[in-house]
Amino acid sequence: MTGALDLADEPRRMKPEGMRCSFIETIVGRCGGLRNILRQVEAVAPTNATVLIAGETGTGKEMIARAVHELSPRRNRNMVKVNCAAMPAGLLESELFGHERGSFTGAFTSHTGRFALADHGTLLLDEIGDMPLELQPKILRVLQEREFEAVGSTRTTRVDARVVAATHRDLRQMVRDREFREDLYYRLNIFPIALPALRERKADIPGLVKHFVEQFSASMEKQIKTISEGTMRALVRYSWPGNIRELQNYVARGVILSNDGVFEAAPLDGQEVAPVPEETARGTLEHRVRQEILAACQRANWKLGGPRGAAARLGLKRTTLFYKMKRLGIAPPANNAQD
Repeated sequence: MTGALDLADEPRRMKPEGMRCSFIETIVGRCGGLRNILRQVEAVAPTNATVLIAGETGTGKEMIARAVHELSPRRNRNMVKVNCAAMPAGLLESELFGHERGSFTGAFTSHTGRFALADHGTLLLDEIGDMPLELQPKILRVLQEREFEAVGSTRTTRVDARVVAATHRDLRQMVRDREFREDLYYRLNIFPIALPALRERKADIPGLVKHFVEQFSASMEKQIKTISEGTMRALVRYSWPGNIRELQNYVARGVILSNDGVFEAAPLDGQEVAPVPEETARGTLEHRVRQEILAACQRANWKLGGPRGAAARLGLKRTTLFYKMKRLGIAPPANNAQD
């Protein structure tokens, strides 16, 4: 990378050969992992197969779900979304399947559920890993039998809704821990798509930054023509624990702060982003290792051992992680110290 990035250059967007979906063309990226994911989307979209999208928070699971819908024969029907983590079991059941008037206290009118609204369309079950256990058998039934009863009703309703589920959790581990039904997991996992974290897509960061700068500068009526090379280099080096959503919010803040046609580096995660000088552009291996360990520890809430701990995330033995942390001077916050 030499000199400032000129925003007149067209950002790289992915469109696998044969793909004819304008929505897909808005996905920015060039890494091999993303290219493979979009090929999977193109393959599964024309079918009625259930899709399970896994990835960390902020990796774009909803965008991929929408791409599946837009490339399917159901594209002209509803795509309905429900967040399974946003409400308790009783309310979630009513939201998914509907309820009859008088079926419970406060049910003054009948309510049409999301499955019925998504009939002949697509239903996105977001954060499926947070769905209460007691509700999971009813989801399994509607996936297998294509029928359900609204809360308080004895009438069976047939439905033709294509289900796309998304989660940031490890459902396999949840099945082993008996926190998620095994039969539902296998019914959802017909066509899994795993989204990479942004730190695994370093080559895509310049294009994404440029895309979001153009997007937000247009909406805020600002003329931003360049992004300094040093600022971009710093953004590529950052681990982005919040993934694309964090990057998007960061760029929005930066555009607000920007003047004189140059993108302004905003604070990142409570710290100022200092442009990286040319002589330190590549950084040291030790610095990169330290950043990766810190990011893994933060994502694991400083739990180092266990199947969801930082050591497992990094593919290290716990003793090896302890050694590296000691050598690099990494210590958990006092209120988060765990073994």
